[in-house]
Amino acid sequence: MKLDPSAFLANPELILALEKQSTTISCDKDRALFHQGDAPAGLYILHKGEVTLTMDSLRGKPLLSTQAAPGSLLGLPGLVGDEPYTLSATAHSGAELTFVTRDQFTALMESDPLLSFMILKVLAAEVRSARNAILQR
Repeated sequence: MKLDPSAFLANPELILALEKQSTTISCDKDRALFHQGDAPAGLYILHKGEVTLTMDSLRGKPLLSTQAAPGSLLGLPGLVGDEPYTLSATAHSGAELTFVTRDQFTALMESDPLLSFMILKVLAAEVRSARNAILQR
């Protein structure tokens, strides 16, 4: 199953607001950002390069794999829902990202309802992409 990579994209205004609370991560080699089932530590924003998103079945069989595009918010459903990440994310050599901790993200969302609405739009796009991928099976 393949998800539409554009489902993870945020608008530039949201990215700018999140970046004010973020730290920069540059990958000189492949790096696991998070694993399916991990407790959410925060949110990653992909600025340059490639990140592969994967999901395995409960039996460990691959269910999906997709490449995230620059401008993608990674780990958002787990962070918002305070549930384990449902995907694994691996940044590849040359990728540039920023990271927003859970506490920074929560404070930002509580301080600006408009940003919360923008986050909901990204989540809705992810849900829509997953449903469309299921329909195409």
